[in-house]
Amino acid sequence: MSLRIALYEPDIPQNTGTILRMAACLGVNVDVIGPCGFVWGGKQMRRAGMDYLDDVNVVHHLSWETFQTIYLEKRTVLLTTKTKSLYTDFKFHKNDILIMGSESSGVPNSIHENVNARVKIPLKDGLRSFNLAIASAIVLGEALRQLKSFPLSNSLELK
Repeated sequence: MSLRIALYEPDIPQNTGTILRMAACLGVNVDVIGPCGFVWGGKQMRRAGMDYLDDVNVVHHLSWETFQTIYLEKRTVLLTTKTKSLYTDFKFHKNDILIMGSESSGVPNSIHENVNARVKIPLKDGLRSFNLAIASAIVLGEALRQLKSFPLSNSLELK
């Protein structure tokens, strides 16, 4: 699986732990673009990630610039509320990197304007956004469905 999740300067350890647990279960690699707003591997993150944290491949990047130099050829897809493009209308590719902004501030305009695509989850009028872990699960689930890339157990076959 080449699909990746990138967390830009995450600042809530419980969300990061939950996303790492989801990524471990679904066989998706994760990039963490620093700095983080918490101590990496701290109690709150470990509690949310439980014993799944050893089963996910995490690559740490000191900055957006270092992240970009490694993944220059990959298509970046930002989850944001600042677009009209719905994730359900978007055609995901197997090498996409799904970028999630910081819970408190999203991503700077310089990043927002330099990703390859932006998608959003439609919300009820008057509400701002989902929790980061929930939003990442919703969009990752759709990407995996489109790509027929959910992991299969020995007793389950997707039709």
